[in-house]
Amino acid sequence: MRLDDERESDNVEEDRGGGGGGFGFGGGGGGGGMLPLLFGLVGSRFGCGGIVVLGLIVVVFGGLGNLGSLLGGGGAPAVQIGQPQNRAVPDAAGPAAAAPGQEAPSKRFVRQVLASTEDTWTKLLPEQANVQYVDPKLRLFHRETQSGCGGASAATGPFYCPADRKVYLDTSFFDELSQRFGAPGDFADAYVIAHEIGHHVQNLLGISGQAEEAMSRGSRSQRNAVSVRLELQADCLAGVWAHANPQLLGPGDVDEAVKAATAIGDDRLQQAAQGTVTPDSFTHGSSAQRVHWLEQGLQAGTIAACDTFKGGV
Repeated sequence: MRLDDERESDNVEEDRGGGGGGFGFGGGGGGGGMLPLLFGLVGSRFGCGGIVVLGLIVVVFGGLGNLGSLLGGGGAPAVQIGQPQNRAVPDAAGPAAAAPGQEAPSKRFVRQVLASTEDTWTKLLPEQANVQYVDPKLRLFHRETQSGCGGASAATGPFYCPADRKVYLDTSFFDELSQRFGAPGDFADAYVIAHEIGHHVQNLLGISGQAEEAMSRGSRSQRNAVSVRLELQADCLAGVWAHANPQLLGPGDVDEAVKAATAIGDDRLQQAAQGTVTPDSFTHGSSAQRVHWLEQGLQAGTIAACDTFKGGV
Protein backbone atom coordinates (compact mmCIF):
# COMPACT_ATOMS: atom_id res chain seq x y z
CA MET A 1 0.00 0.00 0.00
CA ARG A 2 1.11 3.56 -0.69
CA LEU A 3 0.34 5.10 2.68
CA ASP A 4 3.49 7.26 2.80
CA ASP A 5 2.51 10.50 4.54
CA GLU A 6 -1.22 9.76 4.77
CA ARG A 7 -2.73 11.23 7.91
CA GLU A 8 -3.22 9.16 11.07
CA SER A 9 -6.52 8.84 12.88
CA ASP A 10 -6.92 10.12 16.43
CA ASN A 11 -9.55 7.46 17.10
CA VAL A 12 -7.22 4.59 17.98
CA GLU A 13 -7.11 3.54 21.62
CA GLU A 14 -4.82 1.04 23.25
CA ASP A 15 -5.69 -1.35 26.04
CA ARG A 16 -2.36 -2.25 27.62
CA GLY A 17 -3.70 -3.94 30.70
CA GLY A 18 -5.96 -6.57 29.18
CA GLY A 19 -8.59 -8.15 31.35
CA GLY A 20 -11.94 -9.79 31.12
CA GLY A 21 -12.80 -13.35 30.39
CA GLY A 22 -11.42 -14.34 27.05
CA PHE A 23 -12.93 -17.14 25.03
CA GLY A 24 -11.71 -19.35 22.22
CA PHE A 25 -13.29 -21.15 19.33
CA GLY A 26 -14.80 -24.57 19.57
CA GLY A 27 -16.69 -26.88 17.31
CA GLY A 28 -16.78 -26.69 13.53
CA GLY A 29 -15.33 -24.00 11.35
CA GLY A 30 -18.09 -21.48 10.77
CA GLY A 31 -20.51 -21.65 13.64
CA GLY A 32 -18.42 -22.44 16.68
CA GLY A 33 -17.16 -20.33 19.52
CA MET A 34 -18.36 -16.86 18.59
CA LEU A 35 -22.03 -17.66 18.13
CA PRO A 36 -22.86 -18.44 21.76
CA LEU A 37 -21.40 -15.07 22.69
CA LEU A 38 -23.33 -13.32 19.95
CA PHE A 39 -26.70 -14.58 21.01
CA GLY A 40 -25.93 -14.13 24.67
CA LEU A 41 -25.39 -10.43 23.98
CA VAL A 42 -28.68 -9.71 22.25
CA GLY A 43 -30.09 -8.29 25.48
CA SER A 44 -27.33 -5.69 25.70
CA ARG A 45 -28.77 -3.98 22.65
CA PHE A 46 -26.81 -1.94 20.17
CA GLY A 47 -26.60 1.39 21.93
CA CYS A 48 -27.73 3.10 18.72
CA GLY A 49 -30.69 5.21 19.71
CA GLY A 50 -30.69 7.04 16.39
CA ILE A 51 -30.91 3.94 14.21
CA VAL A 52 -32.07 4.78 10.71
CA VAL A 53 -35.65 3.86 9.87
CA LEU A 54 -36.57 1.18 7.37
CA GLY A 55 -37.52 3.78 4.78
CA LEU A 56 -33.88 4.72 4.35
CA ILE A 57 -32.91 1.11 3.84
CA VAL A 58 -35.57 0.86 1.13
CA VAL A 59 -34.02 3.85 -0.61
CA VAL A 60 -30.47 2.53 -0.35
CA PHE A 61 -31.02 -1.17 -1.03
CA GLY A 62 -34.54 -1.43 -2.41
CA GLY A 63 -35.90 -3.02 0.75
CA LEU A 64 -33.24 -5.46 1.97
CA GLY A 65 -34.81 -8.22 -0.10
CA ASN A 66 -35.62 -11.28 1.95
CA LEU A 67 -34.16 -10.25 5.29
CA GLY A 68 -37.47 -10.84 7.05
CA SER A 69 -37.93 -14.27 5.56
CA LEU A 70 -34.41 -15.37 6.48
CA LEU A 71 -35.06 -14.45 10.09
CA GLY A 72 -31.91 -13.53 11.83
CA GLY A 73 -28.16 -13.54 11.80
CA GLY A 74 -25.27 -14.25 14.09
CA GLY A 75 -23.16 -11.31 13.02
CA ALA A 76 -24.95 -8.33 14.53
CA PRO A 77 -23.79 -7.94 18.14
CA ALA A 78 -20.00 -8.25 18.00
CA VAL A 79 -19.26 -9.21 14.44
CA GLN A 80 -15.88 -10.44 13.31
CA ILE A 81 -14.00 -11.13 10.14
CA GLY A 82 -13.07 -14.79 10.57
CA GLN A 83 -13.24 -17.72 12.89
CA PRO A 84 -9.96 -19.63 13.01
CA GLN A 85 -10.27 -22.69 15.19
CA ASN A 86 -8.46 -23.38 18.46
CA ARG A 87 -6.15 -20.41 18.27
CA ALA A 88 -3.67 -20.22 21.09
CA VAL A 89 -3.52 -16.94 22.96
CA PRO A 90 0.01 -15.60 22.44
CA ASP A 91 2.24 -15.18 25.47
CA ALA A 92 3.82 -11.99 24.20
CA ALA A 93 2.20 -8.66 23.47
CA GLY A 94 2.31 -9.38 19.74
CA PRO A 95 3.60 -7.28 16.86
CA ALA A 96 2.19 -4.09 18.35
CA ALA A 97 4.86 -4.26 21.05
CA ALA A 98 7.93 -2.05 20.64
CA ALA A 99 11.11 -1.09 22.41
CA PRO A 100 10.76 1.65 25.05
CA GLY A 101 10.41 5.01 23.37
CA GLN A 102 9.82 3.47 19.97
CA GLU A 103 6.41 2.94 18.39
CA ALA A 104 5.77 -0.20 16.39
CA PRO A 105 5.08 0.46 12.70
CA SER A 106 1.89 -1.60 12.89
CA LYS A 107 0.24 1.02 15.08
CA ARG A 108 0.93 3.78 12.58
CA PHE A 109 -0.37 1.53 9.82
CA VAL A 110 -3.61 0.93 11.72
CA ARG A 111 -4.08 4.65 12.34
CA GLN A 112 -3.46 5.49 8.69
CA VAL A 113 -5.87 2.86 7.38
CA LEU A 114 -8.51 3.93 9.90
CA ALA A 115 -8.05 7.58 8.84
CA SER A 116 -8.59 6.54 5.24
CA THR A 117 -11.86 4.82 6.11
CA GLU A 118 -12.97 7.91 8.04
CA ASP A 119 -12.30 10.18 5.07
CA THR A 120 -13.97 7.78 2.65
CA TRP A 121 -17.18 7.15 4.57
CA THR A 122 -17.52 10.77 5.68
CA LYS A 123 -17.82 11.54 1.98
CA LEU A 124 -19.68 8.50 0.66
CA LEU A 125 -22.31 7.88 3.33
CA PRO A 126 -24.03 11.29 3.02
CA GLU A 127 -23.74 11.21 -0.78
CA GLN A 128 -25.08 7.70 -1.26
CA ALA A 129 -27.36 7.17 1.73
CA ASN A 130 -28.09 10.63 3.15
CA VAL A 131 -26.61 9.56 6.48
CA GLN A 132 -23.88 11.39 8.36
CA TYR A 133 -20.86 9.30 9.18
CA VAL A 134 -19.82 9.13 12.83
CA ASP A 135 -16.25 8.00 13.38
CA PRO A 136 -15.92 4.79 15.39
CA LYS A 137 -13.07 4.08 17.78
CA LEU A 138 -10.58 1.30 17.13
CA ARG A 139 -9.18 -0.35 20.24
CA LEU A 140 -5.89 -2.22 20.05
CA PHE A 141 -5.49 -4.85 22.73
CA HIS A 142 -3.07 -7.56 23.75
CA ARG A 143 -4.32 -10.97 24.83
CA GLU A 144 -7.59 -9.92 26.50
CA THR A 145 -9.93 -6.96 26.73
CA GLN A 146 -13.44 -5.91 27.70
CA SER A 147 -15.81 -4.51 25.10
CA GLY A 148 -19.34 -3.18 25.24
CA CYS A 149 -20.31 -6.60 23.90
CA GLY A 150 -18.48 -8.55 26.62
CA GLY A 151 -15.05 -10.02 27.19
CA ALA A 152 -12.77 -10.90 24.29
CA SER A 153 -9.35 -12.42 23.78
CA ALA A 154 -6.78 -12.73 21.03
CA ALA A 155 -8.54 -15.96 20.07
CA THR A 156 -11.63 -14.00 19.11
CA GLY A 157 -10.13 -12.34 16.08
CA PRO A 158 -11.00 -8.75 15.06
CA PHE A 159 -14.59 -7.72 15.73
CA TYR A 160 -16.91 -4.74 15.82
CA CYS A 161 -19.16 -4.06 18.80
CA PRO A 162 -22.25 -2.00 17.91
CA ALA A 163 -22.99 -1.33 21.58
CA ASP A 164 -19.98 0.97 21.97
CA ARG A 165 -19.27 1.58 18.27
CA LYS A 166 -15.74 0.26 18.50
CA VAL A 167 -13.58 -2.06 16.45
CA TYR A 168 -11.43 -4.38 18.57
CA LEU A 169 -8.17 -5.67 17.18
CA ASP A 170 -5.32 -7.71 18.58
CA THR A 171 -2.72 -7.01 15.94
CA SER A 172 -1.24 -10.47 16.39
CA PHE A 173 -4.09 -11.42 14.05
CA PHE A 174 -2.05 -9.93 11.20
CA ASP A 175 0.70 -12.46 11.91
CA GLU A 176 -1.96 -15.17 12.09
CA LEU A 177 -3.37 -14.12 8.74
CA SER A 178 0.08 -14.23 7.16
CA GLN A 179 1.63 -17.28 8.81
CA ARG A 180 -1.28 -19.60 9.50
CA PHE A 181 -3.62 -18.69 6.68
CA GLY A 182 -1.02 -17.86 4.06
CA ALA A 183 -2.38 -14.39 3.29
CA PRO A 184 0.42 -11.90 3.92
CA GLY A 185 0.57 -8.27 2.86
CA ASP A 186 -0.34 -4.83 4.08
CA PHE A 187 -3.43 -4.61 1.93
CA ALA A 188 -4.67 -7.93 3.31
CA ASP A 189 -4.32 -6.36 6.77
CA ALA A 190 -6.09 -3.20 5.60
CA TYR A 191 -8.95 -5.36 4.31
CA VAL A 192 -9.37 -6.74 7.83
CA ILE A 193 -9.81 -3.22 9.21
CA ALA A 194 -12.02 -2.06 6.35
CA HIS A 195 -14.29 -5.09 6.81
CA GLU A 196 -14.87 -4.24 10.48
CA ILE A 197 -15.55 -0.61 9.54
CA GLY A 198 -18.07 -2.02 7.09
CA HIS A 199 -19.96 -3.37 10.08
CA HIS A 200 -19.96 0.14 11.55
CA VAL A 201 -21.48 1.44 8.32
CA GLN A 202 -24.16 -1.25 8.59
CA ASN A 203 -24.82 -0.08 12.14
CA LEU A 204 -25.23 3.54 11.06
CA LEU A 205 -27.59 2.49 8.26
CA GLY A 206 -29.78 0.50 10.65
CA ILE A 207 -29.09 -2.81 8.93
CA SER A 208 -27.61 -4.33 12.06
CA GLY A 209 -30.72 -3.42 14.04
CA GLN A 210 -32.98 -5.14 11.55
CA ALA A 211 -30.77 -8.21 11.61
CA GLU A 212 -30.88 -8.31 15.41
CA GLU A 213 -34.66 -8.17 15.38
CA ALA A 214 -34.86 -10.91 12.77
CA MET A 215 -32.41 -13.20 14.50
CA SER A 216 -34.42 -13.10 17.70
CA ARG A 217 -37.15 -15.01 15.84
CA GLY A 218 -35.09 -17.46 13.83
CA SER A 219 -33.68 -20.94 14.17
CA ARG A 220 -29.94 -21.42 14.32
CA SER A 221 -29.67 -22.12 10.59
CA GLN A 222 -31.80 -19.07 9.80
CA ARG A 223 -29.65 -16.91 12.05
CA ASN A 224 -26.56 -18.25 10.33
CA ALA A 225 -28.04 -17.36 6.93
CA VAL A 226 -28.43 -13.70 7.84
CA SER A 227 -25.05 -13.67 9.55
CA VAL A 228 -23.52 -14.75 6.24
CA ARG A 229 -25.27 -11.91 4.43
CA LEU A 230 -24.10 -9.37 7.01
CA GLU A 231 -20.52 -10.55 6.70
CA LEU A 232 -20.55 -10.63 2.91
CA GLN A 233 -21.97 -7.13 2.88
CA ALA A 234 -19.13 -5.98 5.12
CA ASP A 235 -16.71 -7.56 2.63
CA CYS A 236 -18.39 -5.62 -0.16
CA LEU A 237 -18.23 -2.37 1.81
CA ALA A 238 -14.51 -2.98 2.33
CA GLY A 239 -14.30 -3.19 -1.45
CA VAL A 240 -16.17 0.11 -1.76
CA TRP A 241 -13.56 1.72 0.48
CA ALA A 242 -10.76 0.35 -1.71
CA HIS A 243 -12.50 1.54 -4.87
CA ALA A 244 -12.59 5.06 -3.45
CA ASN A 245 -8.83 5.03 -2.74
CA PRO A 246 -6.99 3.92 -5.89
CA GLN A 247 -4.07 6.14 -4.91
CA LEU A 248 -3.34 3.81 -2.00
CA LEU A 249 -3.15 0.66 -4.08
CA GLY A 250 0.13 -0.73 -5.32
CA PRO A 251 0.82 -3.67 -7.65
CA GLY A 252 -0.52 -6.88 -6.19
CA ASP A 253 -2.55 -5.24 -3.42
CA VAL A 254 -5.92 -6.41 -4.68
CA ASP A 255 -4.54 -9.93 -5.02
CA GLU A 256 -3.50 -9.79 -1.35
CA ALA A 257 -7.04 -8.95 -0.26
CA VAL A 258 -8.53 -11.63 -2.48
CA LYS A 259 -6.12 -14.18 -1.05
CA ALA A 260 -7.13 -13.15 2.48
CA ALA A 261 -10.84 -13.40 1.66
CA THR A 262 -10.23 -16.86 0.23
CA ALA A 263 -8.24 -18.01 3.25
CA ILE A 264 -10.93 -17.14 5.78
CA GLY A 265 -13.97 -18.53 3.98
CA ASP A 266 -16.06 -20.79 6.18
CA ASP A 267 -15.60 -23.74 3.84
CA ARG A 268 -11.83 -23.39 3.89
CA LEU A 269 -11.75 -23.07 7.69
CA GLN A 270 -14.13 -25.99 8.24
CA GLN A 271 -12.22 -28.26 5.88
CA ALA A 272 -8.98 -27.50 7.68
CA ALA A 273 -10.46 -27.88 11.16
CA GLN A 274 -12.71 -30.91 10.79
CA GLY A 275 -12.18 -32.37 7.34
CA THR A 276 -15.78 -31.73 6.28
CA VAL A 277 -17.85 -28.75 5.16
CA THR A 278 -21.35 -28.02 6.50
CA PRO A 279 -22.83 -25.02 4.68
CA ASP A 280 -25.78 -24.68 7.09
CA SER A 281 -23.32 -23.76 9.82
CA PHE A 282 -21.60 -21.02 7.80
CA THR A 283 -21.65 -17.64 9.52
CA HIS A 284 -19.32 -15.62 7.26
CA GLY A 285 -19.67 -17.17 3.81
CA SER A 286 -17.62 -19.45 1.61
CA SER A 287 -14.31 -18.39 0.11
CA ALA A 288 -15.95 -17.90 -3.28
CA GLN A 289 -18.71 -15.77 -1.78
CA ARG A 290 -16.30 -13.60 0.16
CA VAL A 291 -14.13 -13.01 -2.89
CA HIS A 292 -17.21 -12.27 -5.04
CA TRP A 293 -18.57 -9.60 -2.73
CA LEU A 294 -15.19 -8.02 -2.08
CA GLU A 295 -14.69 -7.73 -5.83
CA GLN A 296 -18.26 -6.44 -6.25
CA GLY A 297 -17.47 -3.51 -3.99
CA LEU A 298 -14.11 -2.95 -5.63
CA GLN A 299 -15.65 -2.76 -9.07
CA ALA A 300 -18.89 -0.88 -8.37
CA GLY A 301 -17.80 1.44 -5.58
CA THR A 302 -21.33 2.02 -4.27
CA ILE A 303 -23.27 1.01 -1.19
CA ALA A 304 -26.22 0.04 -3.38
CA ALA A 305 -24.08 -2.58 -5.10
CA CYS A 306 -23.62 -4.36 -1.75
CA ASP A 307 -27.18 -5.62 -1.34
CA THR A 308 -26.44 -9.12 -0.13
CA PHE A 309 -29.97 -9.36 1.27
CA LYS A 310 -31.59 -9.51 -2.15
CA GLY A 311 -31.74 -12.88 -3.87
CA GLY A 312 -28.97 -15.41 -3.64
CA VAL A 313 -25.46 -14.73 -2.44
